[in-house]
Amino acid sequence: MAGKLTTAQGTGILLVTANVGSLFEDPENLQKTWLREFYQTVQSHKPHFLAVHCQEVGGKNYEASMSHVDSFVKELLSSDAMKEYSRARVYLDENYKSQEHFTALGSFYFIHESLKNIHQFDFKAKKFRKVVGKETCSETLESTPSLEKEKFPQDYFPECKWSRKGFIRTRWALADCAFDLVNIHLFHDASNLVAWEKSPSVYSGTRQKALGYVLDRITDQRYERMPYFVFGDFNFRLDSKQVIESLCSTATMQTVRTSDTNEVDKLIFRESDNDRKVVLQLEKKLFNYVNQDVFRENNGTSLLEYDKELSVFKDRLHELEISFPPSYPYSEDSNQGKEYMNTRCPAWCDRILMSSSARDLVLKPENEEKSIVYDNIGPNVCMGDHKPVFLSFRITAGAGKPNANKHKCCVVQ
Repeated sequence: MAGKLTTAQGTGILLVTANVGSLFEDPENLQKTWLREFYQTVQSHKPHFLAVHCQEVGGKNYEASMSHVDSFVKELLSSDAMKEYSRARVYLDENYKSQEHFTALGSFYFIHESLKNIHQFDFKAKKFRKVVGKETCSETLESTPSLEKEKFPQDYFPECKWSRKGFIRTRWALADCAFDLVNIHLFHDASNLVAWEKSPSVYSGTRQKALGYVLDRITDQRYERMPYFVFGDFNFRLDSKQVIESLCSTATMQTVRTSDTNEVDKLIFRESDNDRKVVLQLEKKLFNYVNQDVFRENNGTSLLEYDKELSVFKDRLHELEISFPPSYPYSEDSNQGKEYMNTRCPAWCDRILMSSSARDLVLKPENEEKSIVYDNIGPNVCMGDHKPVFLSFRITAGAGKPNANKHKCCVVQ
């Protein structure tokens, strides 16, 4: 990293979201590649403040992966690439024995040595405190004053079955403005067949309810309202019914049912002519489409018209234009960087969203367009089943002035 990083051009911010579940299944191969690509992104953008929101830390079996998680964190905190980040805060939800609390979320924050003044909010004392040194918290995050962590109420979970879904919020003050950063993981589509049944799908309704819950919590009356960035694995999917009807517009559909229960087992879409070639085979966990290129050509952006889950929140959440391919589900084969698995319809699950006031911070007129980048990490190599997504921007001096006065950001301890 260049040693002469200054804040003269504004404070460089890099936000990253990464579902890292795959890294702990194959730490030998995947983790090295992932870290190399991550470090390259940091070195390329040289942020003063770096926030990394991870989901599925520890993979599917946290207990077995604990040592891998520890080495992953140790590597991030001590690596040569990060040596100029003199302060750090790491929050890991490791409470895997508690079903009603465990979210498998991990939030990492790194502050460059050239950034002199940064404060973090204490939610118990309701005041900002200066950030010094490096700290890792992994015990009961519920009682950690520097964050708010919640798992969704049980009745929000599909069929009321617990899974590792929830959010963690932290609040920061720097460069004369303050903002909230929210790490989030929403519910996935359990079955492609159920997702296909109606538009919008039953799963998108569950995600909508949970995201609404988070937005209500972070803007309620308990604390002063701040600009907020919500980034994580939203599990947003393309409208399954509509996208399949488009991809298979000239095909005929065959329904295969199980002999014992007569439930739909698979749907097979075939071309009417051309030897009745199979275009798409759909099962609970199979989405086998004949031409994956449609998800890669022009970064798959022709399919963005079917990406509709955010439209319900258009007054509360904003996003920069997407110009990268769907972030999930990539092959976990370390030799394949661009192939999708044929388990789900590729979708933009991993996103960086923001409130109107946060968008104003990012898009301040003083901000040159070229300094704002919204993209993925490791486009050509295997990063696991999710490609991390990042947003790089600068907060220019004075961007948060009205905010700073209003929210007393400068009254810190």
